[in-house]
Amino acid sequence: MSRLSISLTEPNAKWIKSLLESKEYTSTSDAINDLIRQARREESQHIDKVRSLLIEAEESLSRHGYSKLSVNDIWEIAKQRHTKNDD
Repeated sequence: MSRLSISLTEPNAKWIKSLLESKEYTSTSDAINDLIRQARREESQHIDKVRSLLIEAEESLSRHGYSKLSVNDIWEIAKQRHTKNDD
């Protein structure tokens, strides 16, 4: 296992300390490694989501052809969809 020396901001250090005090993790290393694993998992899920959206767009293009909407119209639709998905 690699050994690194890192510095944390005061709020982050306090938060990690609270995780240890709550017995959620047995060591700072365990907490940091778990947080990194979670971030890597989320990154992978994000990449998978973008990949599936690109495939969906390609399939839609094959079925329907090019859109007659302007770039601004498409951008507005995308923002509305994004806002809906955040709710």
